[in-house]
Amino acid sequence: MKLVTFGEGVGRVGVVDGDEIAVLGVPTMREYFERGGADETGERVALAGARLRAPIIPKKLFHTAGNFREHQEESAAVDWSHDIAPWINFFQNVDAIIGPDDPVIYPEHLTEELDYELELAVVLKKAGKWFPPEEAEDYIGGYVIFNDITARDIQRGEMRSGVFSFCKAIDTFCPLGPWIVTPDGVPDPRDLRMELRVNGEVRQESHSGNMSVTIAEILSNFSALGYSAGDVLSTGTVAGVAGFKPPEERALLYLKPGDVIEAEIEHIGVLRTPIISWHDGHGTPPLARVRPWGEGV
Repeated sequence: MKLVTFGEGVGRVGVVDGDEIAVLGVPTMREYFERGGADETGERVALAGARLRAPIIPKKLFHTAGNFREHQEESAAVDWSHDIAPWINFFQNVDAIIGPDDPVIYPEHLTEELDYELELAVVLKKAGKWFPPEEAEDYIGGYVIFNDITARDIQRGEMRSGVFSFCKAIDTFCPLGPWIVTPDGVPDPRDLRMELRVNGEVRQESHSGNMSVTIAEILSNFSALGYSAGDVLSTGTVAGVAGFKPPEERALLYLKPGDVIEAEIEHIGVLRTPIISWHDGHGTPPLARVRPWGEGV
């Protein structure tokens, strides 16, 4: 089952049924999970003409990283001051969430190294805390694609203190979608082909089975923080990001205005995200350039 948020404003909630959306009697997707579901209203809307929004705006977005051994290995090629290892966790800025076909607005006054990160994310269907991996499946409400947009030059400065978050939490840096696929639509979350393309060129290509830890273990471990119904937890990116390529290749691979990203995960779908300039996004010239992160400290 594919759960969607669509329409204008805060949007409406529905379930995809063929080429239509069956509207559900609940105001938001978060409330859908808080209630444990919702009935159809009887109204139908054509899927083709509907504007899909970010499927959910969670109370909390748990951002985990370092869970794919291949990404951990390729990070060794980057002169970070700290290792990228399993069990990294921080909270994402939920106000930065955008939906399918919504643009990432390039903040040219902040970064010159804009990167992509394809991730599988899990939506929690109920509140919970302190549960073992054996119970984790009972908390999964669905799966969604997350593109973890990252400003690598900002991250490089942040990594000097061993903490990074701002580089990934800037406005519009959190594409999520195109819908939430419930567990019945994902035969095995450990067996999903993953691919990210920029302007049709494959940049990331991997498989969810390459995680060095399991989704159940990730969910169990961070349950110590306490989940609310509708919370989202990312599971980390795969190899192939621009920022971890050899220095001479990075400048050619970083994102720029006019690029279009397609993040695809088998059995879930494709999350399409265009990159636009600050001027096109805000109608004004970029703000004054700030001091590069880490300079002078």
